[in-house]
Amino acid sequence: PELLTTCDEKIEMLAETEIDYCIMFDFTSDISCLSAQEFMANILHKQYNVQTLVIGYDHRFGHNRSEGFDDYLRYGKELGMEVLLTRAYTRDNVNISSSVVRSFLQKGEVDKVVDCLGYNYFLTGTVVGGYKVGRTIGFPTANIRVEDPDKLIPLGGVYAVRVTVNGESFAGMLNIGQRPTINNGEHRSIEVHILHFQSD
Repeated sequence: PELLTTCDEKIEMLAETEIDYCIMFDFTSDISCLSAQEFMANILHKQYNVQTLVIGYDHRFGHNRSEGFDDYLRYGKELGMEVLLTRAYTRDNVNISSSVVRSFLQKGEVDKVVDCLGYNYFLTGTVVGGYKVGRTIGFPTANIRVEDPDKLIPLGGVYAVRVTVNGESFAGMLNIGQRPTINNGEHRSIEVHILHFQSD
């Protein structure tokens, strides 16, 4: 599925919490063959000395995901590892999940996305050259190339946004969609007009 947050974005968001460590390791074929018990004992316990393991309310891990929370709890007791189960976060009697958030984004319902995530959904990208039509009518825009091709782009439309440039925040108007009048064809463009911004 398309990503709500890329790996780099997750690391940046974790850094803002002042977490001490963030360890990333490759999910290899060898690791994929480990049972939950083997993963907890050989990876979490022996390699990383994990003291507390927090598990999502509907999360399963281990080969074929054949084990559940009661199993993890039992393995944790054997290893001296506390195992905690989180509660589901609900909205209008619906358990919030990445699938629910993706559905809202694909329908352009960004206000509901904020309710689910607790923060504004964001895109990270690089400014690239465009047709420069906007500046001829007094509304210059920055054309954005999203850095990760797997990042989920909301439904096409016009959105009020905040734009962060070199650590400084500005109000802006974002357009996502095609531009058939300037021979843009079916190519989706992402461009933003930044209010009160004077630099290139």
